[in-house]
Amino acid sequence: MTLPQLPPLCSSFDLERVLEFEFVRATENAALKAISWLGRGEKELADGAACAAIRGVFDMLDIRGEVVIGEGIKDNAPGIFIGEHLGTWKDGAPHFNIALDPIDGTTNIAKGLPNAVSVIAAAQVPDGAPSTMMNIPSFYSHKIAYGPLVKHALKNIGNPCLLDLPLREVLGIVAAALDKNVRDIVVVTMDRPRHADIVKQVRGAGSALRMITDGDITAALAPSWPGTGVDLYVGIGGSPEGVLTAAALKCLGGDMQLRMWFHNDEHRAEVAAIGAIGDLQRVFQADDLVMGESALFCATGISDSPLLPGVKITGHRAETHSLLMRARSGTVRHIQAVHQLDRKLVPLRRE
Repeated sequence: MTLPQLPPLCSSFDLERVLEFEFVRATENAALKAISWLGRGEKELADGAACAAIRGVFDMLDIRGEVVIGEGIKDNAPGIFIGEHLGTWKDGAPHFNIALDPIDGTTNIAKGLPNAVSVIAAAQVPDGAPSTMMNIPSFYSHKIAYGPLVKHALKNIGNPCLLDLPLREVLGIVAAALDKNVRDIVVVTMDRPRHADIVKQVRGAGSALRMITDGDITAALAPSWPGTGVDLYVGIGGSPEGVLTAAALKCLGGDMQLRMWFHNDEHRAEVAAIGAIGDLQRVFQADDLVMGESALFCATGISDSPLLPGVKITGHRAETHSLLMRARSGTVRHIQAVHQLDRKLVPLRRE
């Protein structure tokens, strides 16, 4: 009798399945190192500590990890940079594109505020493929993120560009998809002067608004996360955070629309000059930003957020809360870990 061949997802040689916990170990360690800087007004030192912890984990991991989305460009902070290699890079080791934000919400860390997380996304690169993740060259992008029901509804009406529609019309589409009244729709945006028109339109339509100070990754995931009470995310935020969000949305079944946004003509010209002129007005969705079936997303709370509780330290005991998701299987894990700090070694890379 010939047994049926197992599909790749069930294969015992599923590299994502083998490696996924190493990625969440990196965000856990970053959160444990960053928490000591909470409320101390030193966002760059907090960021540097989180980066050292992440590098320390990957220094022991046999992968060829190429950073496609890093940090340090927008605010000249210490960071893990685009093009940096993580892992041992041994011959034959699996190749991954990596997007990461060691601390999403560095300002919040400095001010002792909630809504800071450590985030890593990764996608395995097939042999011969150049990349599986987009690198959006603009500092900022205009983004709208929504959950699975809205994604399905948009597909049924031809997938219109929400970024070009008045928000009143967008809110009507979302309300119909969720079987709600427009007045019951809850929208999240960041509290920024550039969002004054978004605030005006949302309130003018009668929908509820939740404004956050920082951390738009967690905010953009909220519409796809059951129980958050959030129906839509709208705003102009960091482009790297948009790619991280896209990886998580592939795991959760939600989607987003993203288009580059420029705060001045000089930056638009810079982006056009590097050969991205054809993408200046392009609307990207999650599958454009993270291509193919492979996607991992993990996050560990540093300070409390709607997505994850922050690190809690009592004496030598630290408790962390993390998410670990895979697009191929659709599995979402909630990981609560207790760390004995007097016995735990957090490997660090010393520059």
